[in-house]
Amino acid sequence: MAVIRSKAPLRVSLAGGGSDVSPFSDMFGGAILNATINLYAHASIEPADDGKITIVLADRNIEMTFDAVMALPVGNEIALHAGVYNRLVQDFIHSPLSFRMITSVDAPPGSGLGTSSTLVVAIIGAFAEWQKLPMGEYDIAHLAYEIERQDLGLAGGKQDQYSATFGGVNYMEFFQGDKVIVNPLRIRQIYLDELSHNLVLYYTATSRSSAGIIEAQQRNVLSGNQVSIDAMHQMKKQAIMMKEALLRGNLYETGEILNYGWHHKKLMADEISNPLLEQIYATALNNGATGGKISGAGGGGFMLFYCPGNSRYAVIESLKQFGGETKRFEFTSSGLRTWTI
Repeated sequence: MAVIRSKAPLRVSLAGGGSDVSPFSDMFGGAILNATINLYAHASIEPADDGKITIVLADRNIEMTFDAVMALPVGNEIALHAGVYNRLVQDFIHSPLSFRMITSVDAPPGSGLGTSSTLVVAIIGAFAEWQKLPMGEYDIAHLAYEIERQDLGLAGGKQDQYSATFGGVNYMEFFQGDKVIVNPLRIRQIYLDELSHNLVLYYTATSRSSAGIIEAQQRNVLSGNQVSIDAMHQMKKQAIMMKEALLRGNLYETGEILNYGWHHKKLMADEISNPLLEQIYATALNNGATGGKISGAGGGGFMLFYCPGNSRYAVIESLKQFGGETKRFEFTSSGLRTWTI
């Protein structure tokens, strides 16, 4: 029996985070620089003929079985899986499917690495491989965005779906009407190797719901909060600064640019930082890091620090007191991949 598999990479956002969120991106345009890493969302589909749909979240020890129907319920732990199935059946397949799906993600939910959106991309990819759906990269990324933001009503930006689908290091531009342009950056491999060596990815052992932070950010734009809006403009500027530094190999500027973004990002919404994150940030800088950021919307999850020379070891040691975990990673050049065995 055939098994259909897919994997899509998680990402670290290096600059511009938050400017991809509507309504700011619709009103002013957004810009983000991000890069995919060797942590993944995985999906496998085993076609069945028993008239059932079984969905297994292997990393969360959850299994649910339903009758093979046109639309699955979305108000539960498998909302992302159901959202993808419902939209694909409605728009492409037009009849119920029977299958067993198993998914897992290499990082916990709420970690700030785009886990939810990357999982949605992986699930779409598995179905597209199985059903031979005619979808290109932009199609898959945009569909993933629509499923999360419109069908499921989950607040968030646009970058994660595109980074997971395209992969690599990308400078992304966001415009009115959900228009997105992905610009792949040709960065020399030695620059990427040095960058991954000098970046410390630290899990704060806390997770958060990004939706509440993003909703606060959206309210600030709609209400005309000038401090918040100006901060988002500075985040766009940060993305351009980071793009130029990486392309030219001026990695020594990375920490300074991250620090620039950290100070402005905190002005976008009150919930982005908290006393624990501030203490972790200060400790990293006191031990050799030259800058850093929260990964994702903020409030918890992973933090990223630039540690030049060999300062990463002192920074990692200093952060042990907070009870979190450091995760080594490498950058990846490919995005969503699907195959059948």
